[in-house]
Amino acid sequence: MRAGEPEAGFLDRLAEGTPTPGGGSAAAHAGAMGAALVAMVGRLTLGKKKYAEVQEQMEQLVQRAEALRRHLQEAVELDAQAFEGVMQAFRMPKGTEAEKQARREAIEQATHKAAEVPLQVCRWCAEVVAMAADAAALGNRNAVSDAGSGAAMAGAGFQAAAYNVRINATSVSDRKAAQRWLEELEHLEAEVAEQGKRVRATLDQALNPS
Repeated sequence: MRAGEPEAGFLDRLAEGTPTPGGGSAAAHAGAMGAALVAMVGRLTLGKKKYAEVQEQMEQLVQRAEALRRHLQEAVELDAQAFEGVMQAFRMPKGTEAEKQARREAIEQATHKAAEVPLQVCRWCAEVVAMAADAAALGNRNAVSDAGSGAAMAGAGFQAAAYNVRINATSVSDRKAAQRWLEELEHLEAEVAEQGKRVRATLDQALNPS
């Protein structure tokens, strides 16, 4: 989202018939909401005698969640800018061989950027899911569903960003780079799945007491 832009303004831009902002920006926005919910659970735990043993962990969790929220908010616009760079590259002249070569190189470079931004969003969202699992397990029990919601939002952001990584990976000539992206994505997907299981186990226990 743009600095100071209201939520409704971002959603209006998202709904417009323009290529940007698109799914990558929405992914970062979802991740940012997940991070905000993790920070909320941490703050609801701080200062509570019942959770005295985890105060330091919650302080660190809040600080990191806020940092990730800022990063992900910035990525909303960075993703849009990256894709606009791809479109600009495709609009370059191609009348001569030199122009065609310059255009190909610009498209390749811009597509790399368009893949790297959502890949970073995937990394951040994976971290948010893991933090949400910690918040659910250690944080204020009255906010356990909020921790679960944070994991769900970050998980959705991860999946949406992963789609953008994959589609750009199919478009680059540098197959080694594409393979690196996909291998890292596979590792992150396994991590998100594992942390998601942790969240669900905690929620099942909290929401379905025997």
